[in-house]
Amino acid sequence: MAVSMREVDSAFQGAGQKAGLEIWRIENFQPVPVPKTLHGKFFTGDAYVILKTTAQRSGALQHDIHYWLGKDVSQDEAGTAAIKTVELDAALGGHAVQYREVQGHETNKFLSYFRPCIVPQPGGVASGFKHIEGNDLHKIRLFICKGKHIVHVNEVPFARSSLNHDDIFILDTKSKIFQFNGSNSSIQERARALEVVQYVKDAYHDGKCDIAIVEDGKLMADVDAGEFWGFFGGFAPLPRKIASEDNVNGTTTNAKLACLEKGQTVPVVADKLARDLLNTNKCYLLDCGFEVFVWMGRSTSLEERKNASVAAEELSHAPGRPTARIVRIIEGFETVMFRSKFDIWPQNIDVAVSEDGRGKVAALIKRQGFKLKAPLKDAPPTEEPKPYIDCTGNLQVWRVSGSSKDLLPSNEQFKFYSGDSYIFQYTFAGAEKEEYLVGTWFGKKSVQEERTVAISLATKMVDSLKFQPIQARIYEGREPTQFLSIFQCFIVLKGGVSFGCKKFVGEMAQEDETYTEEGIALFRVQGSGPDNMQAIQVDSVASSLNSSYCYILHNGNAVFTWLGSFTTAENQEVVERLLDIIKPNIQPKVQKEGSESELFWSLLGGKCEYPSDNITRDLESDPHLFSCTFSKGNLKVDEIHNFTQEDLMTEDLFILDCYSHVFVWVGQQVDSNTRSHALNIGEKFLKFDFLMENLSRETPIFVVMEGSEPDFFTRFFSWDSAKTAMHGNSFQRKLAIVKDGFTPTLSDKPKRRTGTSYGGRSTVPDKSQRSRSASFSPERVRVRGRSPAFNALAANFENQSARNQSTPPPIVRKIYPKSVTPDSVKLAPKSVGMAALSSSFERPRPAETMIPKMTKVTPLANTSKPESNSKDNLDLMTGRIEALSIKEDLKEGEAEDEESLPIFPYERLKTTSTNPVSEIDITKRESYMSSAEFKEKFGMTKDAFYKLPKWKQNKLKMALQLF
Repeated sequence: MAVSMREVDSAFQGAGQKAGLEIWRIENFQPVPVPKTLHGKFFTGDAYVILKTTAQRSGALQHDIHYWLGKDVSQDEAGTAAIKTVELDAALGGHAVQYREVQGHETNKFLSYFRPCIVPQPGGVASGFKHIEGNDLHKIRLFICKGKHIVHVNEVPFARSSLNHDDIFILDTKSKIFQFNGSNSSIQERARALEVVQYVKDAYHDGKCDIAIVEDGKLMADVDAGEFWGFFGGFAPLPRKIASEDNVNGTTTNAKLACLEKGQTVPVVADKLARDLLNTNKCYLLDCGFEVFVWMGRSTSLEERKNASVAAEELSHAPGRPTARIVRIIEGFETVMFRSKFDIWPQNIDVAVSEDGRGKVAALIKRQGFKLKAPLKDAPPTEEPKPYIDCTGNLQVWRVSGSSKDLLPSNEQFKFYSGDSYIFQYTFAGAEKEEYLVGTWFGKKSVQEERTVAISLATKMVDSLKFQPIQARIYEGREPTQFLSIFQCFIVLKGGVSFGCKKFVGEMAQEDETYTEEGIALFRVQGSGPDNMQAIQVDSVASSLNSSYCYILHNGNAVFTWLGSFTTAENQEVVERLLDIIKPNIQPKVQKEGSESELFWSLLGGKCEYPSDNITRDLESDPHLFSCTFSKGNLKVDEIHNFTQEDLMTEDLFILDCYSHVFVWVGQQVDSNTRSHALNIGEKFLKFDFLMENLSRETPIFVVMEGSEPDFFTRFFSWDSAKTAMHGNSFQRKLAIVKDGFTPTLSDKPKRRTGTSYGGRSTVPDKSQRSRSASFSPERVRVRGRSPAFNALAANFENQSARNQSTPPPIVRKIYPKSVTPDSVKLAPKSVGMAALSSSFERPRPAETMIPKMTKVTPLANTSKPESNSKDNLDLMTGRIEALSIKEDLKEGEAEDEESLPIFPYERLKTTSTNPVSEIDITKRESYMSSAEFKEKFGMTKDAFYKLPKWKQNKLKMALQLF
């Protein structure tokens, strides 16, 4: 679509060039920018155009355009807003989705820009942005709140008949704000409504007024309830809610497709709605009752798109129609909701999506003297994703065989068979405690029976670890970065050695293809470096080669390395490292692509064509957060737009979809039945593919419990770890914030646990075992004349006590001592340690002859016995903070006498200490701190602290877990 600047309003020049929100109000049929200080303030008699620009992970900018219509806006202004959004989209290159927002019927996506809510004010352009003054400021108003995550707030008539049992209402009076909780409303809805109460308190009462909660059905004994009903002339039972438009707003009707030709709508007759019915040279209307979609072909003109928008407006105002949302979509950028209306919509469609429109507009903008604030093209692809996990922890791996699991020795725990199923437990250091990751890995040819056993046994392990570890379900070929970084060296072999695999091969009368040291085997080497090395056994044929990879081929003691023409020196170094594990002490014959020997091709059955492109893996995409409702095996999800950490409510279960992997976040207040089905819920999410992004059923799933969120989950949020200490009923927590301005701490926060042992090994490694970095011995001689890196690798194996025996072989970073030079290195047999590692590939040998037995690490016992009633005291004080503050305010300004008091470290004084101090006054924990540590924690001296009002002292102490 060619665009001329004469067709685009000058107010939109330079719009959408950086992430953020831009708003224009229609004044005299022209868009006028709204200052940022007034964003979120809307007037019922006005129309607005809103542009949301989001920076994606790729560096590209995504645009969403909304036009909002107040309930009292004129038809002419509404039409102007509709047309101006088309012009704005054209100025941005014709890629944006456009939404029509009507007051009282806004989309969740739109409302997510203005947390916690929008409360439109009476008036319009004539009264323009004037504050409500005089008696109107304290006029009694009644609002209805709907929504668990995004709150729809609408003013309703101040009358008893407006109340019902299903919703939440806010009564705003001169001196007090009442929240009336309908008996059928959920705890999540009540918590969200409290945010609206806070908004009303700040916006209309300068943050100074009383707050009261009135529960539906709890009446005369409550003073606040009596005062509330007094505004309605006294209490009387509420009638049951009658079905209205709001009740059926989610219902759908048969979609009707019509084409716009010469300003007229012509119905499209077809047995089924299919993508093929849409012509790139035309515009279409898809009427779905409460939603009307405008589809605009990429080859249509700006004028045709404007006409289509006007036709949609006219359709939405037809007599007898309910209020409809209008969504305008450009070909190639169809939303999931739009595509879901069609019976046939192919996964891949060839659409010529170019930057011509945006580029031409950019050139015109520059010629007119405007400076672009951001590039208009996508940024280059991102680097290899980081693991965001401590990779120096303790790893244990079990192979499932039949109905049991067998613990693998440390020198074999990185070697998996494609026909087997595995369980792994990884223990690593968290911010405040030991963290656990328990997962299953399923080979491509593993049998279903052993997969089921693996899931069952892993679940029992999770149950035994009461601290709720992270759970993972991983399939061969789709290992996430975290998994590979934990193992560092990861080898996948053909066949299997488990009971189930052998039984299956026998029943099917198949030839056993399990890997053997003496036979022919071809390995594709991949990975980004020594911390992420992989060797994948592939079919031993020439077609398995790829110019972008290196390979290891062996036939007994004959070893070849093949270097693809597109590989780098780093790739070839990984080959050397893996060769020392798979076939040590054998000099390989290096084969460069294009100069291979005849023997090499003969081992692969002859030369043939093979690919050269990288084998693509699922890349991480921009995350999407969904709230989930799981009932009777059915899963219902709702996407939460512009999500934050606050959206993770403790009573709910959420799914974070990153395409390459999926997280299931489980709140602490979720019922045990739903919690036990967390992995199944993740699998159902993959099955239904709600975003229609062709998700694989084998996408990795992580189950994360509230309070144990790992870094590779929290990185998707602006995470405040302090909030994780405030678990519990979110409604009660928010109520304390709104009413009293502080957040209560819970006395039952989980304490650090000692490790649970499986197979005779402790899961809590000693500090000396944490590091996997290898030490280097200058006297260590080279193996086969390879790089000095292998000297360091082998040297570490000679000193077995310096390494965590339950971790895979340590890998040396690319930092070599200056004393090591090629002249100082000589050939020598492999080290004892390297022999132990590689022996599993050469011949079977008892584990105890390969590696010294691991000394069991016993965690230090907690020698201090916690005060038995400290938890009860804390609960009592937390529940009576207000009364305690009033009582102790009599002592304001009186400094505490710390003379003769013993001094203890802060870590032992706080309420969540794992080694608390006995025999102290728990109401004055801070007084036992040293002056230096007190100043560090509180940011002030003790004298300054004790001069504060007692309520402020208590608030500071609560923040530091000293109250």
